[in-house]
Amino acid sequence: MAVGGFAVDGPGGGFKGKITVSVVITCIVAASSGLIFGYDIGISGGVTTMVPFLHKFFPSVLRKAAEAKTNMYCVFDSQLLTSFTSSLYIAGLAASLVASRVTSAIGRKNTIVIGGCTFLAGAAINGGAANIAMLILGRILLGFGVGFTNQATPVYLSEVAPPKWRGAFNTGFQFFIAVGVVAANCINYGTAKRSWGWRLSLGLAVVPALIMTTGALLISDTPSSLVERGKLDQAKKSLIKVRGSDADIEAELAELKKSSEIAKAARREPFVTIFERQYRPHLVMAIAIPFFQQLTGINVIAFYAPILFQTVGFGSDSALIAAIILGLVNLCSILVSTYVVDRYGRKFLFMEGGIQMIICQVAVACVLAATTGVSGTKHISKGYAILVLVLMCTYAAGFGWSWGPLSWLIPSEIFPMKIRPTGQSISVAVNFATTFVLSQTFLSMLCHFKYGTFLFYAGWIAVMTIFVSFFLPETKGIPLDSMGAVWERHWYWRRFVQGQPEL
Repeated sequence: MAVGGFAVDGPGGGFKGKITVSVVITCIVAASSGLIFGYDIGISGGVTTMVPFLHKFFPSVLRKAAEAKTNMYCVFDSQLLTSFTSSLYIAGLAASLVASRVTSAIGRKNTIVIGGCTFLAGAAINGGAANIAMLILGRILLGFGVGFTNQATPVYLSEVAPPKWRGAFNTGFQFFIAVGVVAANCINYGTAKRSWGWRLSLGLAVVPALIMTTGALLISDTPSSLVERGKLDQAKKSLIKVRGSDADIEAELAELKKSSEIAKAARREPFVTIFERQYRPHLVMAIAIPFFQQLTGINVIAFYAPILFQTVGFGSDSALIAAIILGLVNLCSILVSTYVVDRYGRKFLFMEGGIQMIICQVAVACVLAATTGVSGTKHISKGYAILVLVLMCTYAAGFGWSWGPLSWLIPSEIFPMKIRPTGQSISVAVNFATTFVLSQTFLSMLCHFKYGTFLFYAGWIAVMTIFVSFFLPETKGIPLDSMGAVWERHWYWRRFVQGQPEL
């Protein structure tokens, strides 16, 4: 589902930008790029429960469902079906590995536009798909689009937002992802009864793509990107626009120029630099945080929510409604994170959310074990199915105010300027790689592990909660240009960074 962002401290922690109407509108337009990722997450699972769609592309799934004594966990176990979902993420992985160079070369805004256009083409192909090949090709194009926008949009937000409110503005991207998920689930519910409903659901992905692409064309690029590419006059105009016409932007502009000159003078390959010993803590977090985020199970549950709710006893319509409810809970919980993250700190939310998710996953496993049996051939009652929904909503809320937005925020705070685009690229790539593996294996895991699938995720959430407790330093209120001191004071990471100059 989840589902990246990093803050560039070219402006530094010392510049006190204020919230202006222009910066709010600009960030809302840029954050709307999250719509395409969220729409795809939400639309996939609903479409794969539609009988006309399965009849045309995956008839073996319908044959399984028609068998009298089918194991309820195994109805949707089809590698071809999971390839439909997961192919997007392997394409996104490939795109994210080159996205940092693209954003540096042509700017954040243009990269967003390219991503939107690619996604638009993929949506059109999926809506008109006549065979599996067209379906997978469309998914791959969607993946390229998401890969570029997931890289460029959070960078854009971080560079434009006032430093004091960078965390709150960064959650905007995650918020729009959640909006996309909810919108997709609502559309699935409205189209499920029509023979051509799956085409409408897949084809309507062009709408969020058009919204974000048109919006991206209307906003200017970030001051940092314009300075980086030598467009100083445009950079000054952009800075005045986002900071306000009465703002004193000369010092900030001078710092941007200085940072750009230092970066160009170094001429070091960032993909080599980031593997140096002094950046070991940063690299570990860039890999561990997105890896653990996906091992909460949130994205595969979001992909397959309608399938999951059908599995535990809901009818087709009820399963789609349950998926909408789950998405709405996640959406509201992100707003909670926006409000409290700068008040109570990152670690507090990570710990509370982790414990909440563990309890809910174990409880779901216990309910399914008690009601469906080891074989999975017993039917769960409506009351217990509703209990599963309540537990999954509580789990989604815990994710929404912890590992959801914070997994994008933490990598944005910890990297020195010169390797920040590279660190972000690695973080997004790990996110896509893990999502690909999990989405490709989830339905098979559900078939073989049955209710144990939820214990599997609960175990990983326990591991990552312990990891955060011991190894993640608190970064609340720390200026980006002073972040090095956080690692120097940490009981474990200080051995890597003490006595080392930071980029």
